[in-house]
Parts: sequence; structure tokens; C-alpha cells
Amino acid sequence: MQFTRSRATAIALALAAASLCGGAFAQAWPGKPIRIVVPFPPGGGTDTIARETSLKVAAATGWTFVIDNKPGAGGNLGVDAVAKSPADGYTLVLGQTSNLAINPTLYAKMPYDSQKDLAPIVLLANAPLVMVTGVGTPLKTLGDAVNAAKAKPGTLNFASPGNGTVAHLTSVMFQKAAGVQTQHIPYKGAAQALTDVISGTVELYMSSVPTLIGQIRNNKLRPLAVTSARRVDDLPNVPTINESGYSGFDAVTWFGLLAPAGTPKDVVARLNAEFNKALQSPELRKRLGDEGADAAGGTPEQFAALIKGDISRWGKIVKESGARVD
Repeated sequence: MQFTRSRATAIALALAAASLCGGAFAQAWPGKPIRIVVPFPPGGGTDTIARETSLKVAAATGWTFVIDNKPGAGGNLGVDAVAKSPADGYTLVLGQTSNLAINPTLYAKMPYDSQKDLAPIVLLANAPLVMVTGVGTPLKTLGDAVNAAKAKPGTLNFASPGNGTVAHLTSVMFQKAAGVQTQHIPYKGAAQALTDVISGTVELYMSSVPTLIGQIRNNKLRPLAVTSARRVDDLPNVPTINESGYSGFDAVTWFGLLAPAGTPKDVVARLNAEFNKALQSPELRKRLGDEGADAAGGTPEQFAALIKGDISRWGKIVKESGARVD
């Protein structure tokens, strides 16, 4: 087929116009508030990190962020809502280890694919977990907890924020390392679990440091050990599991920002640049550190590789634990 000069010119002009429109969209974005879905209730570690980081970016750019808490189904409800949202850069999700790396193996059927339906933007923070007990229990150290578990196998209660969560699976890892067996008590989130561990109804509990550090500082919970390879700056007197006789033990949870798959690459790049810039701020790093989290950062590709690697790593632990949600 032969094109006339006028038709070729028309096609060229159309392509140029499309290119200009795309560029105009990129320059105009964001033209309205950006919604960040937090797939957990307000007040937890994920919620805190979403608010602290977005506030810093908003202050630097003038952008408006709206935090939308959408809990349910171990975080799947909120993540799925974003995965199915328009890929226009105005709906994001604060995902973390459980809903992106653990749930794909834990749940018999997932409403979204962590690697295909979402576009990673940036890893925001990492946080160790901490094992705690109520201040009224006789357990003063990690060794006390291990000895109590060995004295009466399967009777010591070990609570978690839910079946198959990072906390649950990390506790399984620890029990395997220590050669003990406890009674797992899964809760639907942290609120009721905290009430019961503070009252002494359950003896042990594990969750992220950002979730528990306030209760620890208020002397309502006694920390026994943290799960990271090194001690936490804001809990300097709390030993790691690694240094307590279980060499090589290291488990953390992470938090990152994602958009629906297909979000324009230049929008992802702008978000990545602004959040990375915020994460270099001494003020934000301190605020996150005060909550027990370490500021992260990096490229979208690095975050995607982390998700892929952790799906494999945590998937093996899920299978060993026998945890399953139908």
C-alpha cells in the first residue's frame, strides 16, 4: 500500500499530537489529591509509615495525599482495590511483606498477582519484630520463655496478629530454632491481641516494633528479644534472638509503595524520586527510627526483586508451618 504525502503528513501530525498529550499529562500530574490505600486499620505500623512519609513528600512538593484505611482479608482487600483501580497515578497502596510476599502462598486463591497487577514504586522502610510478654508474667528473658515452653510443651500461648502473618511465621522460625512448641493464638489484628497480652491472658506475643514500641515505652509490655540481626536503636537494651544463642536468626518486615500495573513510567519515576528524597531527610529518618523502623529507598526494580525473592523465601516457611487460608 502506498501513502500519499498528505496522508503521511496527517499520520505524523497525529503521532506528534499524541506524544505532546502524553507529555502534557506527565507535566500536569498530579492535578488532584493522591490516595494512598493502607490495607490495615489506623494506628498500626503500616499506617504510621504511610502517614509519615507522605507528609514529608507533601511538604516538599505541595502535593496532597489522602490516607484511606481499607483493612480486611490479611491486607488483600485493600491491595486488590488498588490493583483494580485506574493506572493514572492517583491511587497507590502501602504494601508490606504479608500481603505481597506471604499471602500468595498462604491463601488458596488470591484476588490479585503481586508481581503482575502492581507496579512497585519504592521500598519505604524495614522493621524488625519484637517478642513481648505482659509485665505481670514471670518471664523476664528469652531464656525464661524457652524454658517455660520446654517445661510444658504445647501449653504456652504465643499470640500473633493473624494466621500466616510475618509475626506468626517468624515465631514458627524461632520455635524451630529453639526446639520448642507453643500454642499459636491467631488474632484478627493487633488491638485485641495487645489487650490480652497486657492482661496476661496470653503469655507471648510478636509483632513489628512500630506497632508495639508505644506500649513498651509505657511499661505495659516487656520486650524479650528483637528478630533482626542487630539491635534496634530505640530498644538498645533488648537483645536480638541472634545474640541470644540462635546464630544467624534474622527476620524483618518491610513496607513499600506501589501503583496499579500500567501506571505511566514517568509518574512512577517522579514518585520514586520524591519519596527517595524524603527518605534521605534526617528528620524523617529520625521519625521512622523513633517508631522502630529503618528508612529504606531504592529503585522500582530493586523493590520488584525484593518482592520476587521474598515470595519464594516466605513461601517455603508458610508450607513448613502448615498455615493455610481457604
